[in-house]
Amino acid sequence: MGLITDTPTKHFVSYAEKVNSTLSSFDWTGVVTLAEDMHRAWLSGNQVFMCGNGGSAGNAIHLVNDLVYGIAKRSGGGMRAISLSANTSVMSCLANDIGYDHVFSEQLAVQGRPGDILIVLSGSGNSPNILRVLERARDIGIKSFAILGYTGGMSKELADTSIHFPVHDMQIAEDMQLIVGHMVTQWLYNNRPMA
Repeated sequence: MGLITDTPTKHFVSYAEKVNSTLSSFDWTGVVTLAEDMHRAWLSGNQVFMCGNGGSAGNAIHLVNDLVYGIAKRSGGGMRAISLSANTSVMSCLANDIGYDHVFSEQLAVQGRPGDILIVLSGSGNSPNILRVLERARDIGIKSFAILGYTGGMSKELADTSIHFPVHDMQIAEDMQLIVGHMVTQWLYNNRPMA
């Protein structure tokens, strides 16, 4: 068993400082674009697709919940939103038949329409299935956003709008996905169309 090199409190304070530093130095222009485009999609009845791998998949599922119901808090008032990471039957079928690289892009090919929005969540920005779905979105005429950590990877260039937090820490990169998502969903709620 290894020796403890720092106390939990010291670690937690350091973690909080990293989160605060990441947020306080950030340029919010891309998030403003995301919020405004999502508001337009909501009003026009377009659909939002989200996806990610691992913890980012969990975040995509969580945020879609907030869009379907949380932004309106009334029956039928939310946004048309789907997590491409959520349907295990579809994902395992596509992974088995044509490869894991295609699990998101093939779903988007069936369900996506011009005017829709794609939001990818990725730490590295280099996952092959994330790159393929960004390419497919471009082919269809779907505007794409990428919420990224680390260097942003190839997704930083492929997405129409990149929201890049240059933090080399997967947990904080995933925290930023939820923070951006919650900021946008709160703003949408505050600017929701009235019934």
